[in-house]
Formats: sequence, C-alpha cells, structure tokens
Amino acid sequence: MPASSSSSGVTWFWDGEERVRTLTERLGVETFDQHLAGDTLLQEATGVRRLPGNLIDVPARRFASGADSLAHGLAAGLPTEALRLATPVTAIRRRAAGGLEVRTPDAVLHAEHVVLAVPPALALARIDFGPELPAELARLARATPVWMGVVAKVVARCPAAFWRGEGLAGAAVSRTGPLRELHDMSGPDGSPAALFGFAAAQDVGPGFERAVIAQLGQLFGPVAAEPESLHVQDWSGEPWTAPPDAHRLADHSLFGHPLYQRPALDGRLHWASTETATRYTGHIEGALAAGERAARTVLAPTTDEVNTCFR
Repeated sequence: MPASSSSSGVTWFWDGEERVRTLTERLGVETFDQHLAGDTLLQEATGVRRLPGNLIDVPARRFASGADSLAHGLAAGLPTEALRLATPVTAIRRRAAGGLEVRTPDAVLHAEHVVLAVPPALALARIDFGPELPAELARLARATPVWMGVVAKVVARCPAAFWRGEGLAGAAVSRTGPLRELHDMSGPDGSPAALFGFAAAQDVGPGFERAVIAQLGQLFGPVAAEPESLHVQDWSGEPWTAPPDAHRLADHSLFGHPLYQRPALDGRLHWASTETATRYTGHIEGALAAGERAARTVLAPTTDEVNTCFR
C-alpha cells in the first residue's frame, strides 16, 4: 500500500532506531525523509493562527511502500507453510508431556515455546489461558493499554501537496477537533499527496467525516475541503488490534513492566509486543526489541544466532 494513502499502521521511524534502519536495509525496503519544511497551523475556538516553522514534526523516515513492507519482507524468508494466516489462537495450555498446547479453530498444535506478539490486553481478551497464568501477570496484562488502541487515524488524499507551495508544512494542532494533530503524509517528492491526522476513537460516529472535511477546509482552504478520498481507521474497533474494553485502559506506566521481561508458563510463554518493550514503546523499534529479547530467551544459550537476526 502506498505510503501516502496507508492508514493501516506505523508512519515513521526516527534517528537512533537502529533495528528498524538495519532491517529496512537488509530487506531492501526503500525509505524517504518526512517532509518538514514550512509553517505550523494552530486551530483554536477563535480561529486559525499560522506559527513560523514546523513545531510538531521532527526528522524521521517513511516507508515508500508502507510499513507493511517490513512484515511482507520477513514473511518471505519463512519456510513454506510456516505462516498460517486467518488462524487465530483460541487457547494456550501446558502439556502434561512438556511444552505448550496451542489451540486454533482448526487445529491443536504442540510447541516448546510460544511468543505472543500481540498487545497483552488483546491476548487476555482473545486467548483462553484457563488458570495457567499467575494472577498478578493476568491482572497486569488485562490492564496494560494498547498503543494507539483508542485512536482513529484519518488520511485525506489530495490532488496535490498544494500547502507546500503556500509555505506550510502540512503540520497542524487543533484545540477544537475532530482531528487533534495533523501531518503531511505525501509520498516521495509530494506525490501522491496526502494529509493525515489523529482523532480520539470515541469521536468517530455519524457526521465524523463531514466534520473532518470541514476542519481541513478551515485549516488549509477550499482545496483541502474536497479530498480525492478520505479513509478513517478506528483502531478501537479492530478486533485483532484492541480488546473491547480498550477505552478503559489508561495506565501507560505499565508499558515495559518487569513481568513482561520474564517468560511465563515454566519459561515457555514470551511477551514480544511493543507494549512490553522497555525502550521505544509504541514504535516498530520497540516491537523489534521485544521480539529480539524473546528470541534470545528461546534460543539461549545459543545467542550467537540471535545476534545476527537484525544485521
């Protein structure tokens, strides 16, 4: 999916996030610089003000073919039939013979180790662990927020990145909404052209798209009020992204909790979502770091294999 039109996930990665950078190079994923030049718009109840310079964006890299190009690249290197799509895990239990039993709607699998690369709260909502998990760990997992799990992302594709010609960065902050923060999401050299913004998922409902289009017109003028397309992604409504009660999860101090750093179920169940990372939580870098930690534990003591994982 083109970087300019995708609202399906991560938009950027930043300087210092070496795992992502190394992975893009290894997979041959093309990246480009986030557009920064221009002024910022501030929308208040009294109107719109133009502030000099880009006050909300920082230097970052974008994925020319969308962030899912990383997942596709990694999947292409897996053995044939190793990846089972549309096969949700419904239960995980200890086996009397050792290891873990993983149940899906169509099969029962046996594994020495299981790595959970989904948000802990989603895992507890969708997977039946029975009485297997320690009570403290289960409480923690149910209470840990899903990163961006209660956010809606909106992408407006435009005929051209006209705002750049007007000296604007495409960056805006709003105190009135519905979009609270906006950015330039155009492709390389501004084509295809797009603006995107974040809104509270609870604000998505009847009239939301009309309100977004009206806001774009107020901020960027009449051309922005007639986008070629408008895509709204409400992450709170995605059953494989957020649990039904995602809106009540608000304690972000639980990200990277020490309990996530230790495997459960006799050392066989490992946490590897970005919410469990001790650094770069919420970023691809955090997800890769969490996955690397899990891999090191699974493969120990043969950690030399993991050392080359992201080179």
